[in-house]
Order: sequence, then structure tokens, then C-alpha cells
Amino acid sequence: MKLKGNRVTLSSVTKEDLDFLCELECNKDVWLYEEFVENDHNVIKSKYLEQMNSNTHVDFIMTIETDNEIKRIGLVQIWSYVAHRSSWELGFGILPEYQGHGYGYEAVKLLVDYVFKELEARKIVGMCNSLNHKSINLMEKLKMTREGIFKQELKWNDEWHDQHFYSILVSEWTNVIRN
Repeated sequence: MKLKGNRVTLSSVTKEDLDFLCELECNKDVWLYEEFVENDHNVIKSKYLEQMNSNTHVDFIMTIETDNEIKRIGLVQIWSYVAHRSSWELGFGILPEYQGHGYGYEAVKLLVDYVFKELEARKIVGMCNSLNHKSINLMEKLKMTREGIFKQELKWNDEWHDQHFYSILVSEWTNVIRN
């Protein structure tokens, strides 16, 4: 499956993407504010192979076209957060050299729109380290609401940090798309 934006295309993860996913998932600069960064390629490949056959995970490779070349630049994903509530959690990671150019915003916007329309989600949530200003800015630009702060939720760099919890309802998303 493909979702096409103005500058970004999202394509369902395939076996051909596994090496790129290993590169991305092991890149500590991509996951700078996470508690743990996986470095075992076999674990990463197994995880994505399993998720390819799941109806509770949706993973997309983010690509751009430059000089007639398709470049993989990141990953956007969503998974069932609370199934009986039709609530999904989103995640995203972009190679550092492509951050700050609006690609993540466009990709996450495509993903959120897809999840609300095609998966009939009622709510989408996102969480991040309170120091992760890029993720905070992206979610707030999407008009997600900061619902709360989980105090000292994450142990990062041997210190406890707060985690921000964001959400957006399908009814709110309709207003975002119109504007």
C-alpha cells in the first residue's frame, strides 16, 4: 500500500526494507530521547516480519524522490493502543539529515488521515520525552492536545524525565484537515 503526499510517499514495510529498518532502529541519533535503542538486527527483523502480518500494527517506510532517485528517509507507524476504544498510538523516526524539512509532519499527517479514514480510529495518541522538542512541535502542529504529563516516567541518560501524552480525536482531525 502507498500513501502519496506532496513530497513524501509512505509505503507498507516489505522484506526489502528490513536492512534499512535495522539502520534506522539502531541509529541513536534518530532515537536520541528514547530509553532504549535496539542494536540487534535479528531482533529488529523479527519484529517487523511479525508486524507485517498483524492487524494491530501498521508500518510505513517514508521516502522522498530526489534527482529521480527514491530515498528511504524514515518510518511512521501506528499500533492498536486500546482496541476496544478504537484508539491507536503513533510513532515516527527520521534519519537526522532529513529532519527539520517538514517531511515528518507531512508523513505523520498522511498516516493520521489514513488511520481515521481507513481504520476508523476514534482517537490517536502520541507520547514523547519532555525534552524531545521536535516530536512535541510536530504533534502540536498537527493540533494534537497535550492531555497530560507523566512525571518522571522515563529513565533517560540515568535520570528520570517526564513524558508528554498527546491525543487527537477523529472529530478534531476533521477541523485540522479543513484548515
